[in-house]
Amino acid sequence: MPFISVKMLRGRSDQQKRDLVKAMTDAMVEICGAPEEGTMVVIEEFEPDQWAVGGTMVSQRQST
Repeated sequence: MPFISVKMLRGRSDQQKRDLVKAMTDAMVEICGAPEEGTMVVIEEFEPDQWAVGGTMVSQRQST
């Protein structure tokens, strides 16, 4: 049973998350031969003040 973990900034719509989960599940089935019904996807969402890129908090990048 594949387990896919997605970490991303908060702000995507429910539809975008549904589409992402479907696409990732479909890819596991097509590429790896995994059973669709056993493929799990978990989305963790973070606030911009909890995420950094290149040593700078995303919240700082957004405010400038």
